[in-house]
Amino acid sequence: MPEADRPQPITQVFRLHLQSMPVRVTVWNEFRHERTDPTVAAHYPHGIHEALAAPLRRESDLVVGTATLEQPEHGLSEAALAATDVLIWWGHKAHAEVSDVVVARVRQRVLEGMGLIVLHSGHYSKIFKALMGDTCSLRWRVATDKERLWNLLPSHPIAAGIGECIELPREEMYGEPFGIPTPDELIFISWFTGGEVFRSGATWRRGHGRIFYFRPGHETFPTYHHPQIQRVILNARSEEHTSELQSRLHLVCRLLLEK
Repeated sequence: MPEADRPQPITQVFRLHLQSMPVRVTVWNEFRHERTDPTVAAHYPHGIHEALAAPLRRESDLVVGTATLEQPEHGLSEAALAATDVLIWWGHKAHAEVSDVVVARVRQRVLEGMGLIVLHSGHYSKIFKALMGDTCSLRWRVATDKERLWNLLPSHPIAAGIGECIELPREEMYGEPFGIPTPDELIFISWFTGGEVFRSGATWRRGHGRIFYFRPGHETFPTYHHPQIQRVILNARSEEHTSELQSRLHLVCRLLLEK
């Protein structure tokens, strides 16, 4: 039989089908600073979540939604999470207000295969600390430091299209020690004007899910309008989606074996 006419293995058929499906992204934001701080509102008049979602919506293979703290169940019901392949998380002043029930629900979805991208001050969110099993504490300084994010793994998919570094003219300083478990991959390390350094782009696997922490994004600076920052987040949604694809394929294989 010619190779072109040979039937494809059923797992390959399902893999191709899954890869053709759009990636479902939910951007979560506590949405507090934008409504109380004129400086933040000037940079993000529709909320940080909308600034993050806008460049993603330009991609034809993505279906992008948003959720905020004050929605019922913080916009993260079981149905909403079941319809999410990658969750992007930004929080700062209202970590304590996030329901433990919702945190447990998100954690379970990550273990099942949902990708999670945690941004900036989300390092101290309940969900990030629950998945890291550590303090996630760090040193910080609110200033107007220049930040250079050095690209340690140029061949990594998350760093695709990024040169040797990303330079941000003004950002809040984060410094070591950073209370996290050793990353599976360290992709970016930051240097600040004051001489501090910080592990600013790192990945971990938990269960079937992948987690990417990305440091930049203090609310009083227009960081999420920077094209290279947008590029990293776009790259990360694709990389973190891989874990959800693998999880679905494993489920398909298991169901086939049970028949």
